[in-house]
Amino acid sequence: MLGPPLPRRFYLRPAPEVAQALLGCVLVSRVGGPLTAGRIVETEAYLGQEDAASHAAFRPSAHGLFYGPGGMAYVFRAYGLHVCLNAIAGPRGEPGCVLVRALEPLFGIKTMARRRGVSGVRDLARGPARLTEALGITLRQNGADLTRGRLTVRARPDGRAPTVAVGPRVGITRARERPLRFCIPGSPFVSRPAARRQSWRDSAFG
Repeated sequence: MLGPPLPRRFYLRPAPEVAQALLGCVLVSRVGGPLTAGRIVETEAYLGQEDAASHAAFRPSAHGLFYGPGGMAYVFRAYGLHVCLNAIAGPRGEPGCVLVRALEPLFGIKTMARRRGVSGVRDLARGPARLTEALGITLRQNGADLTRGRLTVRARPDGRAPTVAVGPRVGITRARERPLRFCIPGSPFVSRPAARRQSWRDSAFG
């Protein structure tokens, strides 16, 4: 049973907080056909212009979204090849976003498998490009409101905050050393494990 989309205020916090709070929540897509959805098991936070890896620092076309209110989708093509989904974080005027890196598939698995051309559930959405393909997300969803519409994020079904593992970001060339990648330890659906664990509590949004 899917609950209502997370409210705008969920996203009006610094990107590292939102990145951790998104773990265990459910990304739901009604884009391009049947409902597909997965539990978020891995994220990365990107900050403002002080973060050399952030598009706020070197990609002018992203500035409008980055400085807008949290809860909007920022979708871009990485290295000219792979479509990636981010959730804008922070209040208006404070840039930041969260890359959704991996999902545990929950609904629409047959549709995901057909889109991806694979049969194994583990690899359907294990990585940012795989998950967008599995959920039918394209550049057309850039600027979509994640609090309503055909692409939303819902609260954790069990209402429990998971333990969080923290590590450096991956797949980038700038500021790789920052410990801004977060995942659910032990999940077989993460793109790669993170080493250090910490407890995370997010009672306001479950």
